[in-house]
Amino acid sequence: MTMPPGILISAPSSGTGKTTVMLGLLRALAEDGLKVQPFKSGPDYIDPAFHHAAARRPAFNLDTWAMPPDLAGGISEQAQGADIVVAEGSMGLFDGVATRGENGFGSSAETALMMGWPVVLVIDVGGQAQSAAATALGFKTYNPDLPFAGVILNRCASPRHERLARLGMDKAGVNVIGVLPRRGDLTLPERHLGLIQAVEHPDLEEAITGYASFLREHVDLEAIKSAARAGGAKTGSLPKPPAQRIALARDAAFSFTYPHLLTGWRNAGAEILPFSPLADEAPDPSADLVWLPGGYPELHAGKLAANQTYLTGLRKHAESKLVHGECGGYMALGTALIDKDGTRHEMAGLLGLVTSYEKRKFHLGYRQATLNAPMLGFDTGARLRGHEFHYTTILEEPDEPLAQVGDADGNPVPETGSIKGHVTGTFFHLIAEATS
Repeated sequence: MTMPPGILISAPSSGTGKTTVMLGLLRALAEDGLKVQPFKSGPDYIDPAFHHAAARRPAFNLDTWAMPPDLAGGISEQAQGADIVVAEGSMGLFDGVATRGENGFGSSAETALMMGWPVVLVIDVGGQAQSAAATALGFKTYNPDLPFAGVILNRCASPRHERLARLGMDKAGVNVIGVLPRRGDLTLPERHLGLIQAVEHPDLEEAITGYASFLREHVDLEAIKSAARAGGAKTGSLPKPPAQRIALARDAAFSFTYPHLLTGWRNAGAEILPFSPLADEAPDPSADLVWLPGGYPELHAGKLAANQTYLTGLRKHAESKLVHGECGGYMALGTALIDKDGTRHEMAGLLGLVTSYEKRKFHLGYRQATLNAPMLGFDTGARLRGHEFHYTTILEEPDEPLAQVGDADGNPVPETGSIKGHVTGTFFHLIAEATS
C-alpha cells in the first residue's frame, strides 16, 4: 500500500503549543474537504482521542521503540483512503530513550524518517526574536536525512516581534509557514496525567472549531499541503484478539486503550462489548474476557465502590473466566484504593493490591516485561512492550507477580503486576509483543 502524503508536527520540547496547532490543522484541512488521517508518534494514549474528534477519523499511535516493523506497517495501513496524513510528535523532535527498541529509540524524528514525512517545527518565540532562528537551524541540520518543511512561530507578541523573528529565519534559510499571535485562551485543560480526556472537555467541538479558524487565519495551509510527502509502501498486521467476546469497561473512569489493539481485535472478528462501571453496569455475562483499561478511577473511587451491580457482575465473571486490568483498571481490581484526601475505598477485591493516590509518586516510561504466567492470549515467557504513566503508590501487592518488568534500559521496576486465579493486572499499558 502506498501511503498518502503526510507531514509530522513536532517541536523543540513539550509545552510549545503543538497539540492545539495539531487540532486546528486537522480540522481546518477537514473543512477544506480532505480526508485527514491523524497519527501520534510515541506512547501517549490521551492525544489520539482529541485527534479523532478534530479529524473525525480514528487516530493511531506509531512507536519506534515498542512496535515491531510488522505492527507499524499494519497501523500505517489505517491511512488507506485518506487524502493526507498529519502526525503529532511527542516531547522534543529528537527525544528518545537510551536503549534501542524494535525500530529505534522512540523519537518523533525516527517516526518521520520511517514514514517519509517532512517535519513542521512549532517554536515558542516568547522571550526571544532572532535567537529562535538558531534553534530552528539546529533542528533543521541535526539530521540531514530528515526532511524539514519549515516552522510555525507560536506566541508572537506583536507585529514588531514577528518581523524580528522572521528576519532571523530568513538569515538561517528556514521557511516560515505560519505565525501565531499570543492568545491565552488557546490551551487545553490539564490534570495530573496531562490533558483531560476528550470525553470530559466541556466544549471540545467549540474549542476545535476555534483552533481551526485561528490556524486558517495565521498559517499557510497550502504550504502545509504542498510540503506533505508520500511515504513508501507499508504493509503489516494488527494484533489478534485474546478472546472472541471481550467486555470492555468504557467511561470517564476507564478510557485509555491503544486504538490499534481494539481495531486489530475487531478486524479479526472479535466482539467488543462496552459497559460502564460508573453507570453501575455489569459486564456482559456471555463475555469470554473482561478488560478494565486505564483511566482515572481515583477520581471516581467512591462511586465505583458503591456500584454493586458492576461489582457483583465482575466478581461473578472472575469465578470461571478471565479478567484483566491495566493501570487504573488494575487498581480497580484490587482490594482498596486510597484517594488524594486519604479516604479508603473498597474496590473489587479480586486482587490483594492496595494503592494510594494520597502518597503520590511519579511513574513514567517504557516497560518491557517477560510473563511468569499467561495473560491476554500471550503464553508464559512471552516478552511484551508497554508504557507506564501514573502517580499511584503501591501499599500492598501480596499476590504472585505476573511478570518480570524492566524499564527501557532493562533496569528492574517494582511494578510487576499480579495474578490470582483468573485475574491478572499490570501497571503498564500493553503496546505490542516483542519480536527481537
